[in-house]
Amino acid sequence: MLTRKTIKLNTKDPVEILGPGNRILNEFCSYYPGLKVTDKGLDIVLEGEADQIEDFQVRFARLIEVRHSKMNLTVYDVQNLFDAETSPETFRQSGNAVIVHTTEGKPIRARNHNQEEMVKAYFNNDLVFAVGPAGTGKTYIAIALAVRALKNREIKRIILTRPAVEAGERLGFLPGDLKDKLDPYLQPLYDALGDMIPSRKLQEFIENGTIQIAPLAYMRGRTLDRACVILDEAQNTNRGQLKMFLTRMGTNAKFIVTGDATQIDLPHKEDSGLLAGIRLLENIKGVATIFFSEEDIVRHPLVSKIVKAFGA
Repeated sequence: MLTRKTIKLNTKDPVEILGPGNRILNEFCSYYPGLKVTDKGLDIVLEGEADQIEDFQVRFARLIEVRHSKMNLTVYDVQNLFDAETSPETFRQSGNAVIVHTTEGKPIRARNHNQEEMVKAYFNNDLVFAVGPAGTGKTYIAIALAVRALKNREIKRIILTRPAVEAGERLGFLPGDLKDKLDPYLQPLYDALGDMIPSRKLQEFIENGTIQIAPLAYMRGRTLDRACVILDEAQNTNRGQLKMFLTRMGTNAKFIVTGDATQIDLPHKEDSGLLAGIRLLENIKGVATIFFSEEDIVRHPLVSKIVKAFGA
């Protein structure tokens, strides 16, 4: 049953709270896609499920408290209410707090024990390896942690990379220029980001370099400061490439390396540097490794059975 509720704004000028052109209100409402929100000057009318309305009221009251302590509200103040409300200390202890919300307002949090361990490892270490079969959410959680850090202004950019290794298909026969040929390898990263950042904002971040998505070869020679850097499909790197990537780490940086040792697409599988790299670094403080198994798969229930059938 739908509920209707009115919030009265105790202000002479609603723009102070709602923002020019309702920018603040619109950002706030983006976290409640199931609610119908109508601005009526000094009144905000809510229509929808009772629990959603109650949550809206509680958070909106917090937003007004923030307004009382500063000159102007920004969209970052809104985002902080949803994505920065949980302290790093809470993540270190449980790993199960909400990391970020999707563009549809759904919370993203760890969905199994090893995802929780990965989240805790991120807050306790500067380099995290997450290794396991497809569908365990390794890359998705990594990107969620990066988006959270960016929204909280803990970092200044996100850098996502993959080795451009052919998985049975011939790269040279793909149509278009180099970017067109490489984009299919990087599309899963775009997809995950698109779940968490509105498309217009994501495009803005990509255009101004706040978010960079590039093949691994583009990392050579760089020093990456104040960034969350994610290497995906790391099983397709050799030892030299993995070393090159890891030595890009600059000050105040977080590195996450994800991979599946059962899906190596290199011509010679023994050339993969992922597991060798983990062994070389296992006793170094500040480095953590989380091993996922088929029991951690969070995709369609058939995926776990498929992985087992193929002998992962």
